[in-house]
Amino acid sequence: MRLLVLLLLLLLFFSPIFAVDFLYNSFSGVANLTLINDARIDNSVIRMTNNSNQFSFGRAFYPTKIRMKPSSNSTNILSFSTSFVFSILPEISTSPGFGLAFVLSNTTSPPGAFASQYFGLFTNATIPTVYPLLAVEFDTGQNLFNDPDDNHIGIDLNNIESKKTKSAGYYNSTGGFVPVRMRNGQNVRAWIEFNGTNLEINVTVAPIGVSRPIRPTLTYRDPAIANYVSAEMYVGFSASKTNWLEAQRVLAWSLSDTGIARDINTTNLPVFEPESSSSSLSAGAIAGIVIACFVFVVICASGYFLWWRHKKLKEEEDEIEEWELEYWPHRFSYEELNLATGEFCKDHLLGSGGFGRVYKGNLPNNTEIAVKCVSRDSKQGLREFMAEISSMGRLQHKNLVQMRGWCRKGNELMLVYDYMPNGSLNKWIFDQPKQPLDWEHRRRILTDVAEGLNYLHNGWDQVVIHRDIKSSNILLDSDMRGRLGDFGLAKLYQHGEILNTTRVVGTLGYLAPELATVAAPTSASDVYSFGAVLLEVACGRKPIETSAPEEEVVLIDWVRELYAEGKAIEAADPRIKGEYNVGEMEIVLKLGLACCHPDPLRRPTMKEVIALLVGEEVAAAPSELLSELARGDSDVVLGGGGDEDLGEAVPLQTVARVRSK
Repeated sequence: MRLLVLLLLLLLFFSPIFAVDFLYNSFSGVANLTLINDARIDNSVIRMTNNSNQFSFGRAFYPTKIRMKPSSNSTNILSFSTSFVFSILPEISTSPGFGLAFVLSNTTSPPGAFASQYFGLFTNATIPTVYPLLAVEFDTGQNLFNDPDDNHIGIDLNNIESKKTKSAGYYNSTGGFVPVRMRNGQNVRAWIEFNGTNLEINVTVAPIGVSRPIRPTLTYRDPAIANYVSAEMYVGFSASKTNWLEAQRVLAWSLSDTGIARDINTTNLPVFEPESSSSSLSAGAIAGIVIACFVFVVICASGYFLWWRHKKLKEEEDEIEEWELEYWPHRFSYEELNLATGEFCKDHLLGSGGFGRVYKGNLPNNTEIAVKCVSRDSKQGLREFMAEISSMGRLQHKNLVQMRGWCRKGNELMLVYDYMPNGSLNKWIFDQPKQPLDWEHRRRILTDVAEGLNYLHNGWDQVVIHRDIKSSNILLDSDMRGRLGDFGLAKLYQHGEILNTTRVVGTLGYLAPELATVAAPTSASDVYSFGAVLLEVACGRKPIETSAPEEEVVLIDWVRELYAEGKAIEAADPRIKGEYNVGEMEIVLKLGLACCHPDPLRRPTMKEVIALLVGEEVAAAPSELLSELARGDSDVVLGGGGDEDLGEAVPLQTVARVRSK
C-alpha cells in the first residue's frame, strides 16, 4: 500500500514538470513569450516583421521547451498537438511573398540564418543547417526549392528545400479539395499533429468559420524525422521579408503535449483586409457635402486641366501607355527624382560612363538612393529598359543591389536603386595604394558576390546571366558587404533554354574566350568573369595591365604560368603580404584559374564555387574536377576539355578553407 501511494505521489510530482498545455485566445497582456528581433505584440496579435526595416525577421517562441523524448538518450519520440490562427497580408498584392513558419528547434537563434529570406531560419539550400530544426512552412512565395506554387504548405527538415509540399486548402465532407488563399489577409486556422510514435506529421488549414476537416491537408511520415528532434525543443513561429511589405500575424495559439490542443475561440479575433481606395474618407456624409460644394469648381477646372495635361504630356512625350502599367516595381515621378538629386546637380554625381550617369539622391523619408540615368544615345532601348525593370525588379537577395523603382520622362530613362555608401570594389583595390583593402574584407566580399551570382543562376524561377561581372560593378554597403549591381546587360531565360543572341557585350579582360565564336552567353561565361574578379582581388592587379611587362599584361595568363611552375603564390598582392594564410590564398588563386578554364564545360558551377569559398562539402559536384583541385593538380586546372560525371559528395576538409566571416 505504501509503495502504491509513493508511486502516485511521484507521478503527481513529476508529471506537471514536463507537461505543456496552453491556450492564447489573444496575446493581450502576454509578457512571457520569447520575442526575437522584430517580433512584437501589436494590438493583441504577434506581428512578426517590421515594415520600416528593409530587411526584417522575427521569431516568437513559447519560453519553456517542450519535452520530445522521455530522456536525453532515449530513442522514443513523444507527441504534441497545436493549433493557431494566422493572417498574411501584403501591401502590394503582386509583390513577392514570404510567408510564415511554425518552428520546432533546440535554439531560438539558428546560426547563419538569413535575416531577409527563408523565414529567418535557414542559410540556403546548398548549405543545410547542422542542428535539430523542423519547420512547417506556410509559404506565400515560389522559389526553386521544391515549391509547387506561391501558396503552399511544406515540411522542412534542417533545410529550406521542403521534403514534402502541398498547395494550401482543405478537403470538404465530400472529399473535394477547396483551395485556401493564405495571402489576402483572411484569418486562416492551422492544425498540426506531431505523432512521435508513428513519426508522422499531419497539417490541416482552413479559413475561420470552417469546422476542422477530417482529412489533413498534408501528411508526412518518415522514420528520418527522429534525426531532427532533440530531447527538448522550443516551439514557436518565424518569418522574414525584404523591401516589400507583408504583414505576418499570429492571432491565437494553443498547444498540448499531453493530448489534443484546446480549441481556440475565434469569434472576437480581428480581421485584416487590404486598404480600400475609399478608406481615406473618414465620414461619407461629410465627404459628400464637401464634394457637392466643390463640384462646380471641379467642372470648371477640369477643362483647363485636360488641356494643360495634354500639352504637358505632348511636350515631354511621357504619356503613360497601357503596357507600362503592367510593369513593376514602383514608378517614381520625374519631380520626385529631380528634387531628390538636387535637380541632378554635379555635387550629386556619383559616376558616368557609356551607360549614362549615376546620381545620389535623398527621398523625403531620408532614404538614400542611387539614380541611374540611361543616356539618350545609349544602345539600351526602351523595350530592353522596360524588360530590365519588370524582371530584375523582382530579384531579391541580400547580395544584389536592390532596385526600388523606375522613371521615364520622354526619352530619359531612369532606374532607382539602393544607395551603396562605400562605392565600388575596384576603388578599394586600386585607388588606395597606401591603405588597400585588407584580405579579410576581400575574401568576405568575394563570398558575398558568389552567393549573389549563384542566386541569379539557380535561385530564381528564371536563369539570369549578368554578362558584365567586374570589380566596378561590385558595390559595398555600409557594412562593407559585397553586392552585385548594374543589370543593364543582363539576359533572362528559362531553365534548360538555350539563349540566342548575336551581340557580344561585356568588358575586355572579363569576357570568356568562347564568346568570340559563340555569341550566346551562359552561366559558364559568368563564372569565367567571376574567376577574373577572384584573381583581380587576390593579386591586386587589373585583368589587363598595359603598363606591366609583356609576360604579365594578361593577368589570367600570368597567374597560369606561375601556377604551372609551382609559384602561384608569387602572384598574390604584395601590399597585403602577411595578412593571409598561404593555403587560403593558393585556394583562391586555383579557384580563379578553374573558373577561367578555356573549356566552359570544365569550369565549376557557382554552387561549387561557394562551397569551396566557405569550406563546406560539395554535394552532387563533378567529383574528378573538385577532388583534383583540392589536391592542387595543375593538370586539371590547365588541362583539356571533357564533361565530368556527377559523383558523390566530395569532402574538402583537406583544403585550406576560405571562410566568410
